Amino acid sequence: MIRYDRSFRRLAICLAGLAGFVDAIGFLGSGGLFVSFMSGNSTRMAIGIAEASTLALAAAALIGLFVVGVILNIIASAKITFAHRKVVSISGVAALLLGAASCKWAGSDVPATGLLCIAMGASNTIFRRDGEVSIGVTYMTGTLVKLGHRLADAALGGSPTAWIPYLLLWLALVGGGILGAASYAWSPDASFGFAAAFALTLIPVTQRLTATM
Repeated sequence: MIRYDRSFRRLAICLAGLAGFVDAIGFLGSGGLFVSFMSGNSTRMAIGIAEASTLALAAAALIGLFVVGVILNIIASAKITFAHRKVVSISGVAALLLGAASCKWAGSDVPATGLLCIAMGASNTIFRRDGEVSIGVTYMTGTLVKLGHRLADAALGGSPTAWIPYLLLWLALVGGGILGAASYAWSPDASFGFAAAFALTLIPVTQRLTATM
């Protein structure tokens, strides 16, 4: 996170907010499963297996779709060369969220949830370096660990501010989740549209940021 300049950090924070929003509406729409937090789904799958419940199959399906999203967006960003890789990746996320919204508006809730999950997997391909994820925008365990590391470093005489980007990333996901839950309570259909619209606005933002690279 701290290796990127402030503009890209802001983009990552926006994507974390989007992930929190999408995870909240996905959680509420699926009745208690996650579309971006696969550690949670892995635990739900394990519990489902132990209880011989169909919950295990639903959680496993979402885990598989999340991985598919990662794979598809990496391949797309490698094959499509007329635009910067980050632009292609965020465009893929926006297209998937628009597809999820379209399914929701058509009354197809299960495909809508599946597309949300694929989109969240895809969003983790936007920040990559040397074939590895440099900023995970949908899961915060690693971010909180890094926050703790930077706070410890500050206490030992290191940078007094290096922990702030990690805190902001986590707060963005929480804030996005609050907005997503409130939006879903107001109108489930509209909440899907809001997610897609926000992702679409990030495409020109990413275009401008990468134009100077």
